[in-house]
Amino acid sequence: MAMTRQGPDPIDVAVGARVRIRRRWLGFSQTQLANALGITFQQVQKYERGANRVSASMLVKIAAKLETTVAALVGEDGQQPVEAIIYAQLATPGAAELLAAFAQISDGEARRALLTIAEGLVPQRKRAAA
Repeated sequence: MAMTRQGPDPIDVAVGARVRIRRRWLGFSQTQLANALGITFQQVQKYERGANRVSASMLVKIAAKLETTVAALVGEDGQQPVEAIIYAQLATPGAAELLAAFAQISDGEARRALLTIAEGLVPQRKRAAA
């Protein structure tokens, strides 16, 4: 009996997350990237969610527009591997900006206070599962 898999392939999700993180890091909207690639912003959304696989030729185009390498987008650039959960969390709207702002806070007490506030905003049952 063959197993059926539901949902996008984890590799496609990881590639999509790297595309989203890089796009957001450069300050591009999905529409801007889509226009540069000659596709719709909905297609960029599907790539970033891993719902649609990125062809090799499109991956090369995306890497060029995002000023990176295909290897970096597929996680084969020799960097230490980053867990898929980290990519998924950083792909959350506002996460990269929050991290960048947090990293610029030099006062350790202020960073701890911000972390306490953020943790306090997490629903109770999600905190218990973490």
